[in-house]
Amino acid sequence: MIDEALLAEAARSAGLSPFSAIVERLDGGRRERAEAQPWLPLYPASMIKLPIAAAAWSRIAAGKLSPEQPVTVSESNLTPNDAPSPIRAGYVCPAGELIELMLARSDNVATNQLIDLLGREEITAYCHAIGLERTFVRRKLSGAEPLIEDPQATGRNAHPAGDAAALLAALDARRLPGSGELLAILAQQWWRGKLPLGLQAGDHLAHKTGDTDEVSHDGGILTLSSGRRYAVVLYTGVRSPDEDPRFGAWMRIVRRAMAED
Repeated sequence: MIDEALLAEAARSAGLSPFSAIVERLDGGRRERAEAQPWLPLYPASMIKLPIAAAAWSRIAAGKLSPEQPVTVSESNLTPNDAPSPIRAGYVCPAGELIELMLARSDNVATNQLIDLLGREEITAYCHAIGLERTFVRRKLSGAEPLIEDPQATGRNAHPAGDAAALLAALDARRLPGSGELLAILAQQWWRGKLPLGLQAGDHLAHKTGDTDEVSHDGGILTLSSGRRYAVVLYTGVRSPDEDPRFGAWMRIVRRAMAED
């Protein structure tokens, strides 16, 4: 049985503290949801990129943006990335490619260009309209010190684990425009050194990670080999390498409980 006590014991055993976690079954079987400190105010890091992508697809669905629309990358949006990026100042990139780079490679330059394209206040308003009331896009992302110059910044971004789980559940249920497209991009995730380390043969996780020097997160839609689906989100207030066996240890404990359901 998956409950708050199991999530906490898994975090303690894995050495992940502080932490925030949600596990929710999504496939219509027996109702199963467990959460531990879902609103703990941990900085979201690159987890903020999924609500930005959802806002972009709402604009596409409304006919106000095309995935083929060319966008010229501004030098002011350049910042380091953890993965190789094709984006340079002056690069003309279709909006749809920016979304893919932002999610699959966690590209910070693509993210910053999309914030300019969509508007941070407009992204935040969309998030609140779909029920993500504690999500705020307030500043652009920086891949290293010093932070990117961002005169329009109004504070730190916010997207707690509880909102991340709610967004994933909405995408899984196809309640939002572009749900299928976004999940397909998450399934191509480059960074698979956290929760995927604890999965079993035949399992698949379409997910997004987020890291800074202070936090490390992972969350997505887990499809078991049996076909059952779960939203799984784990936020932590720890510094973490790209491949972190502690996340695998936590996931293994939770995965065994799923098998016993």
